[in-house]
Amino acid sequence: MAYATSNPPRLYVQPVAGARIWLYESADAIAAVNTSGYFTNGDALGMKVGDTVFVRDTATPTTSICTVIDVTAGGQADVSDGTAVAQTDGD
Repeated sequence: MAYATSNPPRLYVQPVAGARIWLYESADAIAAVNTSGYFTNGDALGMKVGDTVFVRDTATPTTSICTVIDVTAGGQADVSDGTAVAQTDGD
């Protein structure tokens, strides 16, 4: 699937200073989301280098923690490959 601007990442934490925290939920796998320029409107949303993005794949379901590594002026945001969060219950 491709990113749809009608389902943008949601800003969850905006501190006075420092990195922000975003949540993005879609049926796209992390391999698609961490593709360069996936978030086509990242600059317009206010994404900044160093922000954290929790990416939740609703189809699997899995969650990964990514960092915004690049934002082009007036355009795209690129996130890191991401670190998977284990969703197992061993008890």
